[in-house]
Amino acid sequence: MRGRAKTRGTSQRPRLCVTKSLKHIYAQVIDDTRGHTLVAASTLDEQVSAELSSTANTEAAAAVGEAVAKRALDEGIEQVVFDRAGWPYHGKVAALAEAAREAGLKF
Repeated sequence: MRGRAKTRGTSQRPRLCVTKSLKHIYAQVIDDTRGHTLVAASTLDEQVSAELSSTANTEAAAAVGEAVAKRALDEGIEQVVFDRAGWPYHGKVAALAEAAREAGLKF
């Protein structure tokens, strides 16, 4: 809860929020000042899941991270605040973050 209270996204630097379930992983770039989701990607997207054998592993998380980074860069978003939503920075969350960094997002 301490981490969630401090993490806020602005229009200049929106928040990259990661959520996961047992079968899927989701990422959204959110402007908290307006309350709008600017960009989103998940393993439920056909473009992301078409090349995956499973939607519940670190490879799938990396594909989501790359997809959300490309979509954010297309919208002109280069810097974000990373919100792991209370999940430990390990496994799928770390794979998504590293793939987003490699694709060009700065955080």
